[in-house]
Amino acid sequence: MAKKVNYSEGDCFYIPLRNGGYARGVVARMNGNGIIFGYFFGPKINHSADVSIDDGLSPKQAILSGQFGDLGLLNGEWGVVGKMPNWSRNKWPMPPFLRVDTGNSVGVLSTYDENSLKFESEQEIDLSQVDVENTPRDRVMGYGSVEIKLTKILSP
Repeated sequence: MAKKVNYSEGDCFYIPLRNGGYARGVVARMNGNGIIFGYFFGPKINHSADVSIDDGLSPKQAILSGQFGDLGLLNGEWGVVGKMPNWSRNKWPMPPFLRVDTGNSVGVLSTYDENSLKFESEQEIDLSQVDVENTPRDRVMGYGSVEIKLTKILSP
């Protein structure tokens, strides 16, 4: 039996870190079939009860962004805190995603439909023309992978 979706666009949620504590995330897009595009934020928060919605959050402050599966939310390991105040899709854009092999000077930027999250197009790009560190990778992360990445980013 499929689990009921317990989140929506604009929701702020918490993610447990593997070494204790929590990070925050925001659902920016969802396809209704288990894939979300979202933004993730530090700093590390010690207790889930201390996670709150911060209306000062913005995509520019994100420490990670990308597409990921919703199993952490559906199974209750990740908790929805509530809707971001004054939520607007326009303020939380879905960027192009980067595919690149280590050592290459050329990558591929892919775009996806904002509603279905289905692939639309791609173009080769010289990596000197893109912010490689801050452009989300072209992949769908599992929820465990998100937890591991956030734990590494937020560990001293």
